[in-house]
This record gives sequence, structure tokens and C-alpha cells, in this order.
Amino acid sequence: MKVSEETALKIAEYLLQIKAIKLNIKKPFVWASGWKSPIYCDNRITLSYPVIRNFIRQEFVNVINNDFGDIDLIAGVATGGIAHGVLVAQDLGLPFAYVRSAAKDHGLANRIEGVVESGQSVVVIEDLVSTGGSSLNAVEALRKAGANVKGLISIFNYGFEIAEKRFEKANCPMYALSNYEFLIRQALEENYIREEDVLILKHWRKDPQHWNGK
Repeated sequence: MKVSEETALKIAEYLLQIKAIKLNIKKPFVWASGWKSPIYCDNRITLSYPVIRNFIRQEFVNVINNDFGDIDLIAGVATGGIAHGVLVAQDLGLPFAYVRSAAKDHGLANRIEGVVESGQSVVVIEDLVSTGGSSLNAVEALRKAGANVKGLISIFNYGFEIAEKRFEKANCPMYALSNYEFLIRQALEENYIREEDVLILKHWRKDPQHWNGK
């Protein structure tokens, strides 16, 4: 199932409305990677708004029901995908587990928290996909545990080419409830940005690593 245009624009509208996504071309944000960016996304904020988090949960459920059929387990990527994954698992009446970015350095040294059994069909929930590295690390950890990962769904996807290639190489279908293109459309519609800003935003997305704010 391709997420509908209506849904993708609504998600973008919500993210802009609650400032989960911030756009600032004149004063770019600096990501943890060191990249300069005119956009900053923190989808954890959606959890503070019941109407929005329920809408997101239902759209996740719709994609799972329409594209993946019967599955055995929902897995969240720590930390942003945990709460949304729990909501989805609860709605579907399924078990839940989550994957840490790295194994704990104490206790049982778990990388995966929760029960994952070999052969289980799993859908992974993520809040955001940028380059795809951390998301695919979680997918790989689940596969090493014997899970059959049927795909990953995120709230938002920047649409970087590197992520698309990585997911294709990993043979992991990737879905997003909204993405960068829909965000720009919605931001323009609501006057968050101007027409002249669109070219800058699109230029950044082509080569974010070397973008210098111009």
C-alpha cells in the first residue's frame, strides 16, 4: 500500500503545527553528525498530543494490515520508535520488543529487549529515517536473532538516496507515513517557507553532507 497523499500531507501538517519539524534556512541546525541542515525533526514531540499520536498509530496499523498481513511481533528502534511501536502492538494485540543502538555494558548485555523467537515475522517501527544506518542496524540485530523482518515503517523519511540504496541492498522494504517532498509542499501551503526557499531546501537534500547553508 502506498501511503495516501492525504495522509502524508496531514502528517506533515501535524509535525509543522507542533514544531516537531522546524525549518530555518537562515540559521541552519547542526546535526550530531556535524551536518548543517535547514531542517530539524524530533518526532518524540508527537507523543504529547493524543490526537496526533493516535492518528500516527492508526496509519501505522493501516500500512501493516494492508501490506504485511499476518505478523507475529512489532519491534521498535530505540529510542524514538519504542513508544510508537508499543501503541501499534497494543492496537494489533501483538507482542513487542525493542532494539538498542548497542548492547548494554552491564547486566545481561542485551541488544534486544523483549522476547524475539526464531522464525517470527516482524515489522519494525521507527520515528525517523535519515541515512538509514541506525534503522538497518536494528533490522540486522533482529535477523541475527532469527526474526523474519518483513519491513520497516517510519513516521518521516528525508528521502536520501543513500538510505534508499541501503534498504534495497538489505532487502528490507521501507515505508514512511510522510516524507521530505510532502513536508515542503505543506510548508509552502501554510507559509512556513517561501517559493524561493524551495530550491535551497531541495539543494540541501541532494548533498546534505557538504551543504554550507547557501
